[in-house]
Amino acid sequence: MEKRQLSVAMIGIAALMAACSMESPVSEESEPVDGSDGGANDGEFTVGFSISTMNNPFFVTLEEGAKAKATELGLEMISVDAQDDNAKQINDVEDLIQRGVDLILVNPTDSSAVAAAIEAANAADIPVITVDRAADSGEVVTHIASDNIAGGEMAGELLLELVGEGATVAELEGIPGSSAARERGEGFNNVADGNLHVAAKQTANFDRAEGLAVMENILQSNPDIAGVFAHNDEMALGALEAVSAIGRDDIVVVGFDATDDAVNSVESGGLAGTVAQQPTLIGEEALEAAFSVLSGEEIDDFIPVELKLVQQ
Repeated sequence: MEKRQLSVAMIGIAALMAACSMESPVSEESEPVDGSDGGANDGEFTVGFSISTMNNPFFVTLEEGAKAKATELGLEMISVDAQDDNAKQINDVEDLIQRGVDLILVNPTDSSAVAAAIEAANAADIPVITVDRAADSGEVVTHIASDNIAGGEMAGELLLELVGEGATVAELEGIPGSSAARERGEGFNNVADGNLHVAAKQTANFDRAEGLAVMENILQSNPDIAGVFAHNDEMALGALEAVSAIGRDDIVVVGFDATDDAVNSVESGGLAGTVAQQPTLIGEEALEAAFSVLSGEEIDDFIPVELKLVQQ
């Protein structure tokens, strides 16, 4: 696919962002599916995939699904890990552009900050697809994700059913600025408003250790908490650890993502439930969409992936 040269201004932005990054944008572990040197192959399409973090089981599974589908479709895929760093993600995408990829998949660390990366790809005439989390601006061909608002509502309805109307609950929020956190919170509060007393809302950045620490603080100031909704399973599992540590097994904890650890916890009587996002399917759909775009086919501007509820 022929690329236009980046403008002097855009190259200047890339240089500035590269200076801000502490690490090389493509790690040694980030290899193409076929083990080649990472450049576009003659007669083949190369897809770059910028993932928000590989320190989360959900995104590991999503990347595995994408990688398997890339192999099946005969696409070369280069994965890069932004490590939840906005500047690094921009650097990563700039590097993918320089390496001559034909299409870029982006799972944003932040829905607003990622705009600079998407606009750089737009300037280079490289199509962009967002995955799981949307972008606030920049031109994207399609967005592939579950309906996070609907998922938040599913979680809220389960929590309401289990703790009862008027109960005091807490909400552990995801990374501020991410579309997933905004939308899951919106869906949950669509149900909670007027039905539950949300005594505490604090971010734990989609992280298990932070979920544990934040939940410990919430329990100290709100001992009457009856339930918790966490925007992802990692925070939910951290919250569950906090409530178990003080013998409060009566507190209902609901997560989101249906990671293996979370599903095992539900089956063993830990988490009350989790909203299943099917990350493998999201990854597969992302590569299917990429293949369609590179083949010149028209696709919808949003490709939804079905949700389901996993509960005790």
